[in-house]
Amino acid sequence: MGGIELGFLDVAHLYLFGGVKFLHLLLLLMGLDIITGIFKALKNGNLWSRKSLFGYARKILVLIVIIVANIIDQVLSLGGTLTFATVLFYIANEALSITENMAELEVLVPQNLAEKLKVIESTKHEKESLATEVLDELVGSNVDKKLKDGDK
Repeated sequence: MGGIELGFLDVAHLYLFGGVKFLHLLLLLMGLDIITGIFKALKNGNLWSRKSLFGYARKILVLIVIIVANIIDQVLSLGGTLTFATVLFYIANEALSITENMAELEVLVPQNLAEKLKVIESTKHEKESLATEVLDELVGSNVDKKLKDGDK
């Protein structure tokens, strides 16, 4: 009976995170992103528990996506390719976020990279304003003002 339980744990471990390359690096980068994000929020004076909570939830969702990718990888016998690509994508995403936070904290960042981050940041704000405009049309009033008033 003890062998059955251990066998079940081995299968669960294999399908959850078994053999996922660079997972430890991703977890380290996630931690660094959280730390640099907190410092950035403190510097800008906008450390909100709700905003932080959503950030932590996103990190958990990333881990869920990796678990799903690993399950698909195991079922289709892809030899870890899909999971490895997924983890690499999120490693790049976390590294970019850390670099963006460091630039915001006025830590020296290479000039070319800083310019690219400004382009990415302006594109992100354009998408947010488009979403606000769509919500304005659907709701029929100024959603951005309501959101700001609701966060106080």
